[in-house]
Amino acid sequence: MPHHLLLADPDTAKDVLTFVGRATRITDDGVRLQAANGVLALTTAALAPHGLFDQTPTILAMRIVHADPELRCDVVVDQLTTTDEQAQLAFPDTGLSPAWAGVAPPRSGWEQASALPASTIAQRAQWGISAVARGAGAGSGEEAVRALRAAIWGEPDEELGGLPRGIAFAADAMGFISGDEQVPVTRSGRWTRLSFRRGHVLVRGPIASGLTGVRDTGSAG
Repeated sequence: MPHHLLLADPDTAKDVLTFVGRATRITDDGVRLQAANGVLALTTAALAPHGLFDQTPTILAMRIVHADPELRCDVVVDQLTTTDEQAQLAFPDTGLSPAWAGVAPPRSGWEQASALPASTIAQRAQWGISAVARGAGAGSGEEAVRALRAAIWGEPDEELGGLPRGIAFAADAMGFISGDEQVPVTRSGRWTRLSFRRGHVLVRGPIASGLTGVRDTGSAG
């Protein structure tokens, strides 16, 4: 892999470190860095199945930033570190190979399906977090907690247009939710994408039908 990651400016480097830091709090499977033509896409699996019978949906969080036009890479890392150059970050010595990194969402063919209020997504995230905390009692084993998380975050949520509740977890954990924005929901094949101003959340798999448009009532005041 390259030795350094050269970003557009120091603020972008801080943005990348923030994304990686948030990702490491919710997963041990790292962040995928894909750079070409001056663009860097950072992707992490907020939720992903572990094993054949794990019903956890694959839910990715993505942020796209500007990078050095000469940078070319496609690698998964568990950390990045600062250097003497404020717009430059250092790669670790080795990369990771998580299963989710082999499942890439499409780059084109996205069609508008709906929109969801960011406030609703935030509310469903908090409901899910509370439900996991209540269900994971003292002494719960790893497998039991994983099954509980899969059940809560993988369940289609009517308030989210039938999408798995885990999209709300991903958006909240990665800091994508802000203000009263209406979040566009688009689809391409088996993938559904929510495009926040701060990043994207993507979910793969069969999605319950019935997504309907949400009327934008505008901002108050």
